[in-house]
Amino acid sequence: MSVTQIDIDAAALERVMALAHVRTKTEAVNLALNFYAEQQERAARISRHFERACEWVAVEDADRLHEAEKHSR
Repeated sequence: MSVTQIDIDAAALERVMALAHVRTKTEAVNLALNFYAEQQERAARISRHFERACEWVAVEDADRLHEAEKHSR
């Protein structure tokens, strides 16, 4: 852990502390940083899976079936 002095938006910090039910600013900042990192990592994983899925013929078949079902209604 490192000590860093930064200016933080007080209202945003208060919101995080209230929503997360944490008592200290350190807990709130660490929680927010970890949450952001996890969200970005999850988005990257989803993107990689989507790119791979686009290469699958089954995805194209499913899309064609879906379109056919929409037009048959």
